[in-house]
Amino acid sequence: QVQLVESGGGLVQPGGSLRLSCAASGSILKINAMAWYRQAPGKRRELVATITSDTSIKYADVVKGRFTISTDNAKKALYLQMNSLRPEDTAVYYCNAGVVTTAYYEYNVWGQGTQVTVSS
Repeated sequence: QVQLVESGGGLVQPGGSLRLSCAASGSILKINAMAWYRQAPGKRRELVATITSDTSIKYADVVKGRFTISTDNAKKALYLQMNSLRPEDTAVYYCNAGVVTTAYYEYNVWGQGTQVTVSS
């Protein structure tokens, strides 16, 4: 069973920073791409940032210049550095990965989500 475990969420004041982490485990041969999504109460889940195996990166317009996505291939981990946080960034943040198992089967895996609250 392939799993994604997230950490780093919490309560922060406007203008503050948080760093989210996502660790992959299980019978993984390789990870083709990873992404961060978020979902606020009453809203649809939206894409925040993506990174591919060749390190091609894309960001949603509302987080450009404030958030940075990165990976550590040795640790099979995904990170999201979040700076200059705003109240509208408040949401549950989810990790997603496209994985290839040791049985050569490829599919998408979701993390359980971690709460980020930006408030004074």
